[in-house]
Amino acid sequence: MTGLVDSPRAAAVLRDGAEALAAADRLAARFAERAAERDAHRLLPTEELTELSASGLLGITVPREHGGADVGTAVVAEVFRRLAAADPNIAQIPQSHIVYVNVLRHQGTPEQRRFFFAEVLAGRRFGNAQSEAGTRHVQEYRTRLLPHPDGGFVLDGLKHYSTGALFAHWIPVLARDADDRVVVAYVPADAPGLTVVDDWDGMGQRTTASGSVRLDGVRVPAERVVPHHLTFTGPQLYGAQAQILHAAIDVGIARGALTEAVAFVRTKSRPWFEAGVERAEDDPLTVQRFGELEISVRAAEALLAEAGRAVDDAAARLASSGPEASLDEQAASASIAVATAKAFADRTAVDVTSALFEVSGTRSALDQLNLHRHWRNARTHTLHDPVRWKVQHIGRYALTGALPPRHGLI
Repeated sequence: MTGLVDSPRAAAVLRDGAEALAAADRLAARFAERAAERDAHRLLPTEELTELSASGLLGITVPREHGGADVGTAVVAEVFRRLAAADPNIAQIPQSHIVYVNVLRHQGTPEQRRFFFAEVLAGRRFGNAQSEAGTRHVQEYRTRLLPHPDGGFVLDGLKHYSTGALFAHWIPVLARDADDRVVVAYVPADAPGLTVVDDWDGMGQRTTASGSVRLDGVRVPAERVVPHHLTFTGPQLYGAQAQILHAAIDVGIARGALTEAVAFVRTKSRPWFEAGVERAEDDPLTVQRFGELEISVRAAEALLAEAGRAVDDAAARLASSGPEASLDEQAASASIAVATAKAFADRTAVDVTSALFEVSGTRSALDQLNLHRHWRNARTHTLHDPVRWKVQHIGRYALTGALPPRHGLI
């Protein structure tokens, strides 16, 4: 099928973090209104994505010299957390957009940056065609970008879990070149030979449209290819800046579920008869449980904020000159902070979305209420990049000071 791309309305250009957070709050209030309905009937958020583009939020990481707000990672993570608390599907869709803007910041040529940053500020969206199924592991890529006899390159492959591709104007494709190096090819969504297949049928995050992308002899000009493999040859924050967005979505899911649990208990729940109270919100055991859940969510939010500050501090240091060993330590410390936030957010999201039913009672399990979307979303989204490996890296760092690997997934 063809993508669900629009002709973007004129996008606002946000100036700073305060404007970005205000825009996120406005959109979150709107997106929350029909989140349960969209999930229940798998109504893809095409209008909402148009609003998101028009808001200017997709351009907040564009460098100032190119007209963007150039906000720090802490602000970006908070924007995603607020959107995810309203609808984590909509928050996940542009995650790859931010990531592939970052690829251009790291390795794009001056001309590539000028062209694509202008596209972003105009409201156009990047999707992704990264993961593949049936390979030995997540970083094995069969998709190939090979020279074409007439110049440029030709792209062939099949991608899965391509969140954002169905709604994208540009689809960055991760591939290996003739020398087996990882590159990113930025391909327009209407390119001949490119097909986006809406075949995502996950139990959660149902409206992300994280389906497949087929690439059959897609021609790619040389000026649309970025040498992504160079990102990992020195100290880098690419992985931390990508992973913190996943953590932000998980934290947002937890907060959104707890907020809905509060509303449900205060308006629809009955107290247990042994409590001897008139209202469910006065049941002392219910109060105790809500206190425990609030502590967990606040802790997750605090770890997310701390990780954002750590990445921003490391970015400032990496921008200055210094010995590579020192810069590597700064980047590693930021990655560990993000891994810690992600590991805690993972558990918190699953625990809180399950506890929603514990505190709300039998009626909360009615399918028509669709409260189970919170747990389904948490359980599905937290499958990204298993936290058990993050805990391993955190443990080694704490015990021996061993730096985590530079593979972009921590």
